[in-house]
Amino acid sequence: MADILTSVFRTFMSQTDVNKDVTVVPHSACSALLPGDSSVIRSVLLPGDSSVSSSVLLLGDSSISRSLLLLSAVMAASELGVRVVFFTQTQIQSLPVCLQKCVPSPESLKKIKFSYPRTLGDLLQQVAGLHESQNTSPTPPSLIIVDRLEGFLGGNHSENQSSAAHLSALLCDTSSFLTHILKQRSPSSAPCRLIASFRSDVDSEHAGGESSATDPILDVLDRYFQMRCTLDRDRSYEAAAAGLKELWNVYLSATGITEDACTKEREDRPAAAPKEWQLSISPDGSMEFKMA
Repeated sequence: MADILTSVFRTFMSQTDVNKDVTVVPHSACSALLPGDSSVIRSVLLPGDSSVSSSVLLLGDSSISRSLLLLSAVMAASELGVRVVFFTQTQIQSLPVCLQKCVPSPESLKKIKFSYPRTLGDLLQQVAGLHESQNTSPTPPSLIIVDRLEGFLGGNHSENQSSAAHLSALLCDTSSFLTHILKQRSPSSAPCRLIASFRSDVDSEHAGGESSATDPILDVLDRYFQMRCTLDRDRSYEAAAAGLKELWNVYLSATGITEDACTKEREDRPAAAPKEWQLSISPDGSMEFKMA
């Protein structure tokens, strides 16, 4: 379900975990980090039933979320060779440090289209524009990414909850529409995936990334997104003693789906990836994941 994000985690796993897990598939474009086979990476990025769409809501620190979104975009473009649309309000100034060490090819980066809507209205218009023929020819996008939904939705007011539902429904509808176009052109094509980040006004507790209080906008988003990926800062003594800049727990969990949401019911979905990971960030900004 969260296959592209999970592949990012596996690509930048610690060497200790790589040796333990024979299913790990590294990023072949970054062979200086870990040697790999892109044909196997394709099977990890797109496992299970390719007719099932995938939508993931990434919760937590905005800067780390953006790094993970960029890593996902680059991996999809470079390893799968698919088109990516990346919506964000703020200009992308640089790639994450871990990608700067193995810069993707210019051809791969050309497959990523960055769009900079300033308002919710702009975002709605640009997402709706993905239904137009000029955006589906010659090849439709296979991954839609939206950075920092909270910047478009504002605070926890009733009108913003309505806006969250409207935007989520449009994103899911667009993902389904593009999946249909992709299938028409090639029956073996994977579905168009959707990843969006959101920072809730309500802090999360450590246990499983569950919110300690209800966030009305998050409740709305959970109705439409199939999976939640929560980043939770580890402030324990062990984390400080490790000498790392930051240590984060990463939780993957399924969320409730309404009848009008993106895809099939939960029981029809492919098997879930490991549900807990740990992200360590070194003082130089490099990232490393390991299974919890």
